[in-house]
Amino acid sequence: MKQVSLSGSPRENVGKKDAGSLRREGKIPCILYGGKEQVSFTIVEQQLNKIVFSPDVYQVNLDLNGKVVRAILKDAQFHPVTDKVMHADFIELVAGKAIRVALPLHVEGNSPGVARGGTKVVHFRKITVMGAPENLPEQIVCDISKLDIGDKIRVADLNQGVLQVLEAPSAVVVAITESRASRKAAETAAPGKK
Repeated sequence: MKQVSLSGSPRENVGKKDAGSLRREGKIPCILYGGKEQVSFTIVEQQLNKIVFSPDVYQVNLDLNGKVVRAILKDAQFHPVTDKVMHADFIELVAGKAIRVALPLHVEGNSPGVARGGTKVVHFRKITVMGAPENLPEQIVCDISKLDIGDKIRVADLNQGVLQVLEAPSAVVVAITESRASRKAAETAAPGKK
């Protein structure tokens, strides 16, 4: 999993008034949970935006007053009009303790079905999995190099080893569908058939 280091400052006061003044200073109120205790802190908005507005999932090495804690961004709340980050939740990564995380899906390979005019349809951008932090990959890889027109890869076909995939096993991840161009090509190749 990709890593990034961020430094946070502990929050003295917790409340709406304090949070509003912090945001005006360009700092985002955050909370860290999942470990021994819950910690309230702030991060500079520009630093936080780099991981919030990225399709990747990062292991964040949080420096809180000299103590470095491994964490992962769990959730972020946004302003309804400006889409600025208003608050962020981090979960502490504890070795051996399974966490739930949505990992980006990476489709690789050249499908023979697409080469013959089919269309690749990807139904998931992220796949939700459960696993220990040390077993989490950067992304879920889906190889389509053997798919022809009409073939599909379902969630059950994604072998993730020690990770538990939490999506419905019958859900289609990637499908190669027949396009109008491939249908017309098939009709012109066999003119008497309908």
